[in-house]
Amino acid sequence: MTNPLKKYGDARKERIDQLAAMSDGSVAVADAGTIEEAPGVSLIASAWRRLRRNPVFLTGLTITTLFIFLAVFARVIAPHDPAIGYLLDKVRPQSNPIPGPEPGFPLGADNVGRDFFSRLIVGSQQTLIVGVFATLFGLTGGLILGILAGATSGWVDSLVMRAVDVMLSIPSLLLALSISALAPRPSQWTLIIAIATVQVPVFARLLRGTMLQQRSSDHVLAARALGIKRSSIVFRHMVPNALGPVIVQATIVLATSIIDAAALSFLGLGNPDDRQPEWGQMLGQAQQFIYDDPHLAFYPAACIIIVALGFTLMGESLREALDPKSRR
Repeated sequence: MTNPLKKYGDARKERIDQLAAMSDGSVAVADAGTIEEAPGVSLIASAWRRLRRNPVFLTGLTITTLFIFLAVFARVIAPHDPAIGYLLDKVRPQSNPIPGPEPGFPLGADNVGRDFFSRLIVGSQQTLIVGVFATLFGLTGGLILGILAGATSGWVDSLVMRAVDVMLSIPSLLLALSISALAPRPSQWTLIIAIATVQVPVFARLLRGTMLQQRSSDHVLAARALGIKRSSIVFRHMVPNALGPVIVQATIVLATSIIDAAALSFLGLGNPDDRQPEWGQMLGQAQQFIYDDPHLAFYPAACIIIVALGFTLMGESLREALDPKSRR
């Protein structure tokens, strides 16, 4: 008696052979179902593949690139010197305190006759300087504290993190305002130091948490088992693998730094020399003309919002692309 299972198997094999014979012969039956090998892709390469198709990231990148280009070449692009009152003879405090637009001066002038369009362009340079240096100094301080806390344990970790918790418990703008007020004379550097101090605990806590995850990873445990020095494990294995989220956070913090710098300059705690315009400073000077000439406040405020939005969109997109938990 014929086994029905064997009969079924023979019929199925015969059917597969018939289908293979009907094909062009490019794929053998033995190779059916195999997956073609492909080279591995790094995390950065795979993230870039997603980012270049992400309209949110491309929008933020475009805004950021234009802002950086404008800030770097501001002195070349600006049609006039922002410190010279070209239209001072047209300023009349009673009838015409703010000269309007005219040929060569598309946005008019301020209350002392200086070209407002040129001041907007040059102001981007000062805003970028404050934002970048504040972020770099805050990142450096946060790296030092984060590595110190994440690489050690016990009382050192507790002491560093309690200090970080105290700083985080104070609102960032209030803390920056207090630090700026301690300076005997406001300047651009006091503004940078105040904002950088506020950003230090953000980077420190983030790096410390990421390093704690790295401490229990397989490659770190293997390095310890091989007897590698603790300093080499920290700086060659833990820190490089923990820097990704910190770099992404720096992009977002840059937007916050620009907003905080504008707020402090608006309150008069920035650079007092208005021959070097800055968007927050221009906002503060425009408040006395806000009812009759609102454009003096609208344009700097719009520039601050757009630039901060560009950095935020780019930073959030980078976070989604690099974080496996939030990938789409």
